[in-house]
Amino acid sequence: MHKIKILLFATMRTRAKRSSLELEIKKDSTVAELKEILVAEIPALEASLHHTLVSIDREFAFDEDIIPENAEIALFPPVSGG
Repeated sequence: MHKIKILLFATMRTRAKRSSLELEIKKDSTVAELKEILVAEIPALEASLHHTLVSIDREFAFDEDIIPENAEIALFPPVSGG
């Protein structure tokens, strides 16, 4: 198990009612597995997580990416504009 820090932005922050949280995840967990953990921890995030941009230590990440120990994860909801 190892610790990670998760930063939440915009509507993610509003739905979670917090701007960050720390979790312990098992070694070699993927971004997809983290999303499942987050839904179990904060069900209000479920609708947003399917389209969320994820970064690991300030680099864009994909569902299959492994999360390293002490990683800083940021979750950004999709943004549209004109």
